[in-house]
Amino acid sequence: MDYDFTMLLAFIEAGGFWSPLVFVVFHIVRQYIFIPVAVVCMAGGIMFGAVFGTLLSLLGLWLSSIIFYFMIIKMPKLQHKLEKLDERTLKFGGRINVKQASILRLIPFIHFHLLNFYLIGNSKTFTDYAKAVFWSNIPLAFFYTVFGHSIAKFSPTMMLIIISALIILLFFLREKKVIIKWSQFFGHT
Repeated sequence: MDYDFTMLLAFIEAGGFWSPLVFVVFHIVRQYIFIPVAVVCMAGGIMFGAVFGTLLSLLGLWLSSIIFYFMIIKMPKLQHKLEKLDERTLKFGGRINVKQASILRLIPFIHFHLLNFYLIGNSKTFTDYAKAVFWSNIPLAFFYTVFGHSIAKFSPTMMLIIISALIILLFFLREKKVIIKWSQFFGHT
């Protein structure tokens, strides 16, 4: 991962004036060459600073999510595979909200596009989806861009504490449902 990160920095820095555009395009291409989102966002923070790096990462992540939306529409087999992945692993049933997706995006081992898939299921229109992925990508872009140097140096204990805190936060942000049995609803009098 360090080698990929170093190569990414060297490639984009060589772009000069075109570096921001190359960086955004790299965000889109990154999914096909299996470089984690966090690595690219950290590179943005190092090369462009916290504010500009966050904005560029947000734009790149948003465009990547938009491309994913159209891929799902054109490739129903991919949609079926993601539904099976959900059934076998996370078992959310496609029902997470934007706040939950925002928190889950901060956990490195949860797949970026699986969360996009869930947001597609919750969106009625393309515009709803575009807004949802934009808002859910803000914490990811900000966190990894601003704290990129620190994240790479976290101890396993600190990482466990952060993941535990995120899981607890996710629990409190979940959609709450009340199920009333038929016999309780029509109580015997």
